[in-house]
Amino acid sequence: MKVNDLIGKPPSARVIAQYLSVLAAGTITPPDVKSYPNIVYFNYLTLGVSFQFTPQNGYKPATGSTREQLKDDDLRLEAVDIYNVPDANGPARSAEPAFSTYPHLPIELHLAGGNVITVAKDTTGKDFVKWLGEPSRKGGGAGPSSGSIHIWCEWSLQGLMVEFGGNDARGPQAWERGGDAAWRVATVFEVKS
Repeated sequence: MKVNDLIGKPPSARVIAQYLSVLAAGTITPPDVKSYPNIVYFNYLTLGVSFQFTPQNGYKPATGSTREQLKDDDLRLEAVDIYNVPDANGPARSAEPAFSTYPHLPIELHLAGGNVITVAKDTTGKDFVKWLGEPSRKGGGAGPSSGSIHIWCEWSLQGLMVEFGGNDARGPQAWERGGDAAWRVATVFEVKS
C-alpha cells in the first residue's frame, strides 16, 4: 500500500485503517490527537507516523477536541509525516513528542510527477538531491547549534518535504555539512495546482 493512496481520505477510511494495521502488525493503538481549528494531527508515536487532516466544508474543530468529538466526514488527509530517528548525535528537542522510527524502512515513496524513490534509515540529503534535483524550497540551520531548527528541503512539485537530523543538520554551518545528514522526517503531501 502506498502512502499517497491515503491522501484525501477521512480519518475513518478503510484504506487508512488497513495501512495502520500493517504498520502495527495487528492491534492499532489509538492516536495522540492534537486538534486546532485549521488542522488536526493524528500522531501514532510508536509507529513513527503522523497524519495531518485539514477541516473541510467550513468545519472548525475546537482546539483540544478528542478523537470522539471530531467529525470524520469533514476532515481530509492532507499530509503524512514519516519519522526516522537517526543514530543520535545531538539532543532531541524536548517540545516534540517522542516518535519511534517508522517500522517498515526502507519505504518506497511514489511522488507526484511519477518519481519513485526508496528511502532507507541512512538516506542522506545528498541522496534526495541526486534523486530529485535541487529543492524548490529550503530552510533551517541558522543560529547557534543549541537552538536552531534542522535544515529542511521541499520538492513542491513532487509533494515531498524532508527535515534532516543530527548535529550536521543544524547550527551556523549546517548547509555546508547537511548533505551528509540522514533524514529525520519525510512529509508526503498533496501537490496543489
